[in-house]
Amino acid sequence: MIILDTDHLSELQRRNSKRGIQLRGRLSQRGDRPVATTVVSVEEQLRGRLGMINQSPAGAGQVVPYGRLIEILEFYLGWIILPFDQVAAEQFHDLRAAKVRIGTMDLKIAATVLRHAGTLFSANLRDFRQVPNLLVEDWLSEA
Repeated sequence: MIILDTDHLSELQRRNSKRGIQLRGRLSQRGDRPVATTVVSVEEQLRGRLGMINQSPAGAGQVVPYGRLIEILEFYLGWIILPFDQVAAEQFHDLRAAKVRIGTMDLKIAATVLRHAGTLFSANLRDFRQVPNLLVEDWLSEA
């Protein structure tokens, strides 16, 4: 299973992104490997959109941020979104106990990917390569 991190998802969402277009092309040649993301990556993007709404003046100033929120919700329709379930939470605690020193959100993503025996596609190789047994590739730098 291919599991996309937030940075790869963001490129797919940018309509005219050269890297996003190349990434879509590569993903279309993935064979029978399903493509998914984690609920943690969805949370990161939703927090960003909600923050834009909250920072905008009420009324007309929120039209564009609300539109971007709708775009994100529509983007995820039909996606496989992997949960942060009890098994992933246990994996998260094991990684913390092993003193893996990366951000909490990235550690949750890593735990979810390990729980589902997938390969994470992320540009954040420096951090994710610290996670034992995590398969990680960066298709944005290679694009």
